[in-house]
Amino acid sequence: MTKIIGLTGGIACGKSMVSEYLRQKGIPVIDADLVARQVVEPGSIGLQQIRDAFGAQYLLADGSLNREMLGRKVFAEPEALKRLNAITGPLILAELKSQLREAGSVVVLDAVLLLEEEQYHQLVDQVWVVTAGPELQLERLIQRNGYSFRQAKNRIASQMTDAQRVVYADAVIDNSGTREETWHQVDVLLAGLLTE
Repeated sequence: MTKIIGLTGGIACGKSMVSEYLRQKGIPVIDADLVARQVVEPGSIGLQQIRDAFGAQYLLADGSLNREMLGRKVFAEPEALKRLNAITGPLILAELKSQLREAGSVVVLDAVLLLEEEQYHQLVDQVWVVTAGPELQLERLIQRNGYSFRQAKNRIASQMTDAQRVVYADAVIDNSGTREETWHQVDVLLAGLLTE
Protein backbone atom coordinates (compact mmCIF):
# COMPACT_ATOMS: atom_id res chain seq x y z
CA MET A 1 0.00 0.00 0.00
CA THR A 2 1.45 3.34 -1.08
CA LYS A 3 1.39 6.23 1.39
CA ILE A 4 1.18 9.55 -0.42
CA ILE A 5 2.38 12.68 1.37
CA GLY A 6 1.20 15.99 -0.07
CA LEU A 7 3.89 18.64 0.38
CA THR A 8 2.83 22.24 -0.09
CA GLY A 9 3.63 25.78 0.91
CA GLY A 10 3.53 29.28 -0.48
CA ILE A 11 5.97 30.67 -2.99
CA ALA A 12 9.44 31.19 -1.46
CA CYS A 13 8.56 29.30 1.74
CA GLY A 14 11.21 26.64 1.11
CA LYS A 15 9.04 23.80 -0.18
CA SER A 16 11.58 23.01 -2.91
CA MET A 17 14.38 22.80 -0.34
CA VAL A 18 12.32 20.30 1.69
CA SER A 19 11.52 18.39 -1.48
CA GLU A 20 15.20 18.11 -2.39
CA TYR A 21 16.03 16.93 1.14
CA LEU A 22 13.39 14.20 0.87
CA ARG A 23 14.93 13.07 -2.44
CA GLN A 24 18.35 12.90 -0.74
CA LYS A 25 16.74 10.66 1.90
CA GLY A 26 15.62 8.29 -0.87
CA ILE A 27 11.95 9.27 -0.88
CA PRO A 28 10.47 9.54 -4.40
CA VAL A 29 9.09 13.03 -5.08
CA ILE A 30 6.66 13.85 -7.87
CA ASP A 31 6.94 17.55 -8.64
CA ALA A 32 3.66 19.05 -9.86
CA ASP A 33 5.53 22.10 -11.24
CA LEU A 34 7.66 19.81 -13.42
CA VAL A 35 4.54 17.97 -14.58
CA ALA A 36 2.94 21.37 -15.32
CA ARG A 37 5.88 22.17 -17.61
CA GLN A 38 5.67 18.80 -19.33
CA VAL A 39 1.99 19.20 -20.25
CA VAL A 40 2.71 22.46 -22.15
CA GLU A 41 5.83 21.38 -24.03
CA PRO A 42 5.99 22.14 -27.76
CA GLY A 43 3.63 19.88 -29.68
CA SER A 44 1.44 19.17 -26.63
CA ILE A 45 -2.32 19.55 -26.44
CA GLY A 46 -1.82 21.88 -23.47
CA LEU A 47 0.33 24.33 -25.43
CA GLN A 48 -2.15 24.35 -28.31
CA GLN A 49 -5.01 25.10 -25.91
CA ILE A 50 -3.03 27.96 -24.32
CA ARG A 51 -2.32 29.40 -27.76
CA ASP A 52 -6.02 29.17 -28.65
CA ALA A 53 -7.09 30.84 -25.38
CA PHE A 54 -4.41 33.54 -25.04
CA GLY A 55 -2.95 34.04 -28.53
CA ALA A 56 0.23 33.22 -30.42
CA GLN A 57 2.04 36.16 -28.80
CA TYR A 58 2.50 33.94 -25.74
CA LEU A 59 4.79 31.59 -27.70
CA LEU A 60 8.50 32.13 -28.26
CA ALA A 61 10.10 31.97 -31.71
CA ASP A 62 11.02 28.29 -31.15
CA GLY A 63 7.34 27.44 -30.52
CA SER A 64 7.70 26.99 -26.75
CA LEU A 65 5.62 28.82 -24.15
CA ASN A 66 6.74 32.31 -23.14
CA ARG A 67 6.36 31.58 -19.42
CA GLU A 68 7.54 35.00 -18.28
CA MET A 69 5.03 36.88 -20.45
CA LEU A 70 2.13 34.56 -19.58
CA GLY A 71 3.13 34.68 -15.89
CA ARG A 72 2.96 38.48 -15.86
CA LYS A 73 -0.55 38.32 -17.32
CA VAL A 74 -2.04 35.61 -15.13
CA PHE A 75 -0.59 36.87 -11.85
CA ALA A 76 -1.95 40.37 -12.55
CA GLU A 77 -5.38 39.19 -13.81
CA PRO A 78 -7.28 36.63 -11.68
CA GLU A 79 -9.63 35.73 -14.57
CA ALA A 80 -6.66 34.91 -16.82
CA LEU A 81 -5.21 32.69 -14.07
CA LYS A 82 -8.54 30.84 -13.83
CA ARG A 83 -8.56 30.34 -17.61
CA LEU A 84 -5.00 28.99 -17.57
CA ASN A 85 -5.74 26.64 -14.67
CA ALA A 86 -8.84 25.34 -16.46
CA ILE A 87 -6.61 24.33 -19.38
CA THR A 88 -3.65 22.88 -17.52
CA GLY A 89 -5.42 21.49 -14.44
CA PRO A 90 -6.98 18.37 -16.01
CA LEU A 91 -3.80 17.59 -17.97
CA ILE A 92 -1.62 17.87 -14.85
CA LEU A 93 -4.02 15.76 -12.78
CA ALA A 94 -4.02 12.92 -15.33
CA GLU A 95 -0.21 12.85 -15.43
CA LEU A 96 0.10 13.00 -11.62
CA LYS A 97 -2.27 10.04 -11.25
CA SER A 98 -0.23 8.10 -13.78
CA GLN A 99 3.05 8.76 -11.93
CA LEU A 100 1.54 8.00 -8.51
CA ARG A 101 0.33 4.60 -9.74
CA GLU A 102 3.96 3.68 -10.44
CA ALA A 103 5.27 4.89 -7.04
CA GLY A 104 6.75 2.88 -4.19
CA SER A 105 5.57 2.50 -0.58
CA VAL A 106 6.07 6.16 0.38
CA VAL A 107 5.91 8.95 -2.18
CA VAL A 108 5.71 12.73 -1.90
CA LEU A 109 3.52 14.84 -4.16
CA ASP A 110 5.10 18.31 -4.19
CA ALA A 111 2.36 20.76 -5.26
CA VAL A 112 1.90 24.47 -4.59
CA LEU A 113 -1.84 24.15 -5.42
CA LEU A 114 -2.35 20.98 -3.38
CA LEU A 115 -5.04 22.59 -1.23
CA GLU A 116 -6.48 25.04 -3.75
CA GLU A 117 -7.25 22.22 -6.16
CA GLU A 118 -9.52 19.66 -4.48
CA GLN A 119 -8.59 16.94 -6.98
CA TYR A 120 -4.91 17.17 -5.90
CA HIS A 121 -5.81 17.17 -2.22
CA GLN A 122 -7.86 14.00 -2.71
CA LEU A 123 -4.78 12.16 -4.03
CA VAL A 124 -2.86 12.32 -0.73
CA ASP A 125 -3.03 10.57 2.64
CA GLN A 126 -1.31 13.34 4.63
CA VAL A 127 -0.62 17.05 4.09
CA TRP A 128 2.71 18.58 5.11
CA VAL A 129 2.77 22.40 4.93
CA VAL A 130 6.04 24.36 4.74
CA THR A 131 5.69 27.85 6.23
CA ALA A 132 7.99 30.87 6.49
CA GLY A 133 5.88 33.97 7.12
CA PRO A 134 4.88 36.67 4.60
CA GLU A 135 7.77 39.07 5.26
CA LEU A 136 10.35 36.34 4.80
CA GLN A 137 8.54 35.08 1.67
CA LEU A 138 8.61 38.58 0.19
CA GLU A 139 12.29 39.07 0.98
CA ARG A 140 13.25 35.67 -0.50
CA LEU A 141 11.16 36.18 -3.62
CA ILE A 142 12.67 39.59 -4.37
CA GLN A 143 16.22 38.27 -3.80
CA ARG A 144 15.77 34.92 -5.57
CA ASN A 145 13.73 35.99 -8.61
CA GLY A 146 14.64 39.66 -8.90
CA TYR A 147 10.97 40.65 -8.75
CA SER A 148 9.92 44.17 -7.87
CA PHE A 149 8.11 44.60 -4.57
CA ARG A 150 4.77 44.81 -6.46
CA GLN A 151 5.46 41.68 -8.57
CA ALA A 152 6.41 39.72 -5.46
CA LYS A 153 3.30 40.92 -3.59
CA ASN A 154 1.09 39.91 -6.56
CA ARG A 155 2.62 36.41 -6.64
CA ILE A 156 2.09 35.92 -2.91
CA ALA A 157 -1.43 37.42 -2.99
CA SER A 158 -2.47 34.97 -5.75
CA GLN A 159 -2.01 32.04 -3.34
CA MET A 160 -3.51 30.86 -0.06
CA THR A 161 -1.92 32.28 3.09
CA ASP A 162 0.06 30.12 5.51
CA ALA A 163 -2.83 30.43 8.00
CA GLN A 164 -5.28 29.07 5.40
CA ARG A 165 -2.97 26.16 4.51
CA VAL A 166 -2.23 25.18 8.12
CA VAL A 167 -5.93 24.42 8.68
CA TYR A 168 -5.51 21.40 6.36
CA ALA A 169 -2.10 20.33 7.63
CA ASP A 170 -1.30 17.00 9.25
CA ALA A 171 2.17 18.46 9.85
CA VAL A 172 3.69 21.95 9.66
CA ILE A 173 7.36 22.45 8.77
CA ASP A 174 8.53 25.89 9.93
CA ASN A 175 11.24 27.05 7.52
CA SER A 176 11.89 30.44 9.08
CA GLY A 177 15.06 29.24 10.84
CA THR A 178 18.21 27.47 9.64
CA ARG A 179 18.29 24.64 7.08
CA GLU A 180 19.37 22.26 9.83
CA GLU A 181 16.33 23.17 11.94
CA THR A 182 14.07 22.54 8.93
CA TRP A 183 15.75 19.23 8.11
CA HIS A 184 15.38 18.09 11.73
CA GLN A 185 11.61 18.65 11.51
CA VAL A 186 11.48 16.58 8.31
CA ASP A 187 13.53 13.78 9.92
CA VAL A 188 11.07 13.62 12.82
CA LEU A 189 8.13 13.37 10.39
CA LEU A 190 9.85 10.65 8.35
CA ALA A 191 10.62 8.66 11.49
CA GLY A 192 6.94 8.84 12.43
CA LEU A 193 5.93 7.61 8.98
CA LEU A 194 8.22 4.62 9.14
CA THR A 195 6.79 3.50 12.50
CA GLU A 196 3.14 3.67 11.35
